[in-house]
Amino acid sequence: MTAAAAFRALHHGREAGDPLVLPGPWDAVSARAFADAGFPALATPSAGVAAVLGYEDGGHTPPAAMFAAIARIVRAVDVPVSADIEDGYGLAPAELVERLLEAGAAGCNLEDSDPATQQLKDPRLHADRLAEVRAAAGDRLVINARIDTFLRGTPDAGAAIERGRLYREAGADCVYPILAPSGLLPELAAGIGGPLNALASPGGHPSPRELGALGATRITFGGGLQKRIAEDISRLAGELAALS
Repeated sequence: MTAAAAFRALHHGREAGDPLVLPGPWDAVSARAFADAGFPALATPSAGVAAVLGYEDGGHTPPAAMFAAIARIVRAVDVPVSADIEDGYGLAPAELVERLLEAGAAGCNLEDSDPATQQLKDPRLHADRLAEVRAAAGDRLVINARIDTFLRGTPDAGAAIERGRLYREAGADCVYPILAPSGLLPELAAGIGGPLNALASPGGHPSPRELGALGATRITFGGGLQKRIAEDISRLAGELAALS
């Protein structure tokens, strides 16, 4: 079984309250730690990777640097890795797929707003792009289509459901209405159909299991895990400075 097939299978047949939890590694060390802890797959966060490479999130990381970082993470572990590639860095679908496969990714996360303008993209045009990515990838990538309506100030479930349905029809394996209020997850899951990704805060509430019980199939953390470790390093640095 290919890594993509194994990763895709993890999205199906799950019980409510038992979502697929995907920690977000930002380098080889963090990837090994998560894999050694027993997580069956990982999902890189663009924010976390950008931070360790010295860039701001939101399309500022050069594509070559991002794909190289993804490749290092993939090489470090024996579990499938999905890659957050923001809005695709302006790459044509065939080239985007080629770069992902060269890096060894089993899946990708593509968002439907422009990081430069912070504006939502036309949902039908974005669905067309997702369909082109699917056609180029075949079954070699698990596509997670991020829906940015809640992030960009459109709070109702209807807009997210409309986009989610279009993206599923275009070939997305999973949809991700980032920052959707947890109380809307049942409506979103029922309205969109298929696997649903929810964002969790490390150690926060609702927990991954609670989000799963509300309808989330898989859980990611964005850049939250890397940010938490960066805060720990800052505290350690302060302690060392106090002793110097």
